[in-house]
Amino acid sequence: MDIDEIIDAIQLNRIRITDHAVDEAEEDDLTLDEIFQSVYSGEIIEQYHYEKSDPRCLIFGLSDCQEPIHSIWEYNKASDWAVLITVYRPDPARWLNWRNRI
Repeated sequence: MDIDEIIDAIQLNRIRITDHAVDEAEEDDLTLDEIFQSVYSGEIIEQYHYEKSDPRCLIFGLSDCQEPIHSIWEYNKASDWAVLITVYRPDPARWLNWRNRI
């Protein structure tokens, strides 16, 4: 999976957002604009492959205010659709440089 595929899906409005992602965004006071900006400026820091779902990745990026955001996306190459699985502000006690788990 490539981050450009996720970016293209966002820009083409080929995305779905899970209820869990909506709840987490509200809990961390994150807007969709902030989340999307963090992807545009972001990088994939982890990739996950599962037998029964499309590949997923963890993206680290910064909001316009330079605040770190982590988001997990699933991407289906056949349909060119992306799904925002969850999003959160990373805990500095659990992340080194927001990219590596402590």
